[in-house]
Amino acid sequence: MSEHPNVDLLRRGFGAFAVGDLVTLDGIFADDATWHIDGRNRFSGDYEGKAAFTRFFLEYFGELTNETDTFGQEVHALFADDEHGVALTKLTVTRGDDRLESDNVMVFLFDDGLVTEVWLSAFDPYVEDEFWA
Repeated sequence: MSEHPNVDLLRRGFGAFAVGDLVTLDGIFADDATWHIDGRNRFSGDYEGKAAFTRFFLEYFGELTNETDTFGQEVHALFADDEHGVALTKLTVTRGDDRLESDNVMVFLFDDGLVTEVWLSAFDPYVEDEFWA
């Protein structure tokens, strides 16, 4: 049995995210895509439209480069059908003696082969909020 095409789309997206490949990410998201990131830290909030999302990524990667010693995101599982996708991930970041390990779930909506909406939720958002404070 072969993988659903939207699982491949997510796999390509996570690969592009890992290396900061905005060109590939641009081709995965609809122009009016919206990201929702839970929590109460500087990255939390809603990013509406591809331009806002691109600005977020540039700021996010810039801060990661300037403020952290290591960053990694491990994808544990990807599931998808024609309309929905789910990714289970683990984020690991170090900054000096501080270390963040955060299990996350991401829920995706698809339309016509593109991501139209994403919800990113940490299993324990307070841990992420404290790390990014």
